[in-house]
This record gives sequence, structure tokens and C-alpha cells, in this order.
Amino acid sequence: MKTKRILFVCIENAGRSQMAEAYFRKHAPPEFEAHSCGTRPSNVINPTVVQVMKEVGIDIKDQKPKLLASNDLETAAKIVNMGCIDSSRCSALMVDNTIDW
Repeated sequence: MKTKRILFVCIENAGRSQMAEAYFRKHAPPEFEAHSCGTRPSNVINPTVVQVMKEVGIDIKDQKPKLLASNDLETAAKIVNMGCIDSSRCSALMVDNTIDW
């Protein structure tokens, strides 16, 4: 069975999209894989996000914010827009298989 790639996109990839990726990895069936990235990634993940995820048993301390690449959009079965409302800052809004969350 082919793995379905789900991509969580926000601007900085330092908070919501990192949390969504981590939760999805923990709870999704094995035929899915999760990734996250940002259009203008931060240098680090928000420390509060790392702490909150640790409190619920999910360790993301080694995760790093990642830059959205065109290949990410092309290979995703579904793109989840994590609050990007400005299409000039979040190009993922311009792709057909995007949902807003």
C-alpha cells in the first residue's frame, strides 16, 4: 500500500504545524505519514510548544522548523493550512488539495 503524505503548513513552522505533525504521527494509521513546514520558518520551535507536547507524552525537542519546498506540495496527498490567511506569505493556499484548519 502506498503511503499517503499529509503536510501541515504555517508561516513559521514553530508552533501549530509542529504540534499537528506530532499528533498526527502518534495517532494516524500506518499508511499515513506526517510532515510540517513553513513559508518563512523560525529558527527554533516555540519552547512552550515543546513543553506542552512533552506534558502529553510527545517529545518534539529535536524537531526543527523547515522551509516549504515545491516538492513538498507536489508529493502531499493533502495539505493542511494552519491559519495562513495571507496568500502572499503562505503559497500553500494556492494548491487545490489544501484544507484550512
